[in-house]
Amino acid sequence: MIHPRPELDMLPPVVHGGFHSGAGIVLDFSSNINPFGPSPRVWEAMRDVVIGQHPDPHAAPLREFLAAHESVSTARLLVGNGSVELIYALAIAFVRPGDPVLVVAPTFGEYTTAARIMGAQVQEFRLHSENDFALDVDELLVKVRQVRPRLLFLCSPNNPTSTYVAEQDVKRILSGCPDTLFVLDEAFLRFLTDAWCSNGLSEYENLLILRSLTKDYALTGLRVGYALASASIIRALEKVQPPWSVNSFAQAASIAAVSDETFFRDSLRKLFLARNDFAQRLVEIGLPPLSMRMTFFLVPVPSATELTRRLGERNLRVRDCTSFGLPQHIRIATRSVDENNVLISALQDLNV
Repeated sequence: MIHPRPELDMLPPVVHGGFHSGAGIVLDFSSNINPFGPSPRVWEAMRDVVIGQHPDPHAAPLREFLAAHESVSTARLLVGNGSVELIYALAIAFVRPGDPVLVVAPTFGEYTTAARIMGAQVQEFRLHSENDFALDVDELLVKVRQVRPRLLFLCSPNNPTSTYVAEQDVKRILSGCPDTLFVLDEAFLRFLTDAWCSNGLSEYENLLILRSLTKDYALTGLRVGYALASASIIRALEKVQPPWSVNSFAQAASIAAVSDETFFRDSLRKLFLARNDFAQRLVEIGLPPLSMRMTFFLVPVPSATELTRRLGERNLRVRDCTSFGLPQHIRIATRSVDENNVLISALQDLNV
C-alpha cells in the first residue's frame, strides 16, 4: 500500500466561511467581502477573454500592471491563485522538516496547515480577548528569540479579531527577527479607513507582504492575490509555483477592477457608512463588537455554535469562531444597510 506523507495523518481541515451549497437563498455575513460587487468593467473585460488558449504561464500582464500600480519592479511582485496559493508556495520554498514556524493567533488557519504539510513545528503566539487581542511586541520578540522561527506569520488587520499593528511596531518586529522571513498578510487592508502604507518597508530583506484582490474588489470566485518581497524571495516562490495558476478571466477581471478607482472608492464609501450604522445597531441590541474599526466584527455571544445554528434555520449565515479557538464569539461581516437590518431583527427575535 502506498502511504502519503506522514505529516498528513493528523492534519485537520481548515474551516472557512462564505460557502453555501444547500437549497434556498442565504444572506451570508460569514465572509469578509465587499458586498457591493465588482466594477461593471469586470464583466466587460471577461467577455473579451479568449478561453481556447493558455493564459500567460506567469500572469505577466497582471503582474506588470500590479507592479506599476504598486510602484515596484516586476521582480519584486508575484501574482497567485489567491493569497492562499502564495502561502503554500512560501511553505514549499522555505520550510524544511523540523523548522520552527511562529503564527500570531487566533488567525487564518491556512498558515499553520501549509507549514505543517512541510513538516514544520508550528507554535502559536496567542492574543487574548481580555486584552482586546492587542499585540504586545516586546513579548512577541521574546518568543521570537526563544523559537528562532523560519517563518513568522502576522495578519494585520487580523481575521477575525480586527487587530491592526502600527507601522513602528512592524518595524520593531522586522528589526528583531533578521533571520526570520516575516510574512505580513494585509488581505483586509482596504477595509480600514486609517491604514498606513507598508510599501515603504521594501528595504527589509526579511519581509514578504501578502495582498488580496478578492475581498475588497469583490472578485472572490476568481481567486487573485499577490506578494511583495525582495527579488530573491520572489524568485524562490516562482520556482515552486505551478504555471498558469492565475486563469485568463482572473487576470482580465483584476486589471479591470483595479483600473476603475471611481467605482471602487464609491463602493468603499457605502460600505463604511453601512459599517457605522451596523455597529451602532449591534450596540443598541446589546451585542457590542469588540472593535468597530473594520467592516467585520468579532462579537461575544453565549454559544457561537448554537447561535450559528439558529440563524442558519433562518437562512442567515455568520461565522462561528469556534475553529479559531473562540467558541463564545461570532464574526459578522457588513453587508448593505437593508441586509444588515435583517440580521439585527433576527438577533432581536432570538433574544441573544
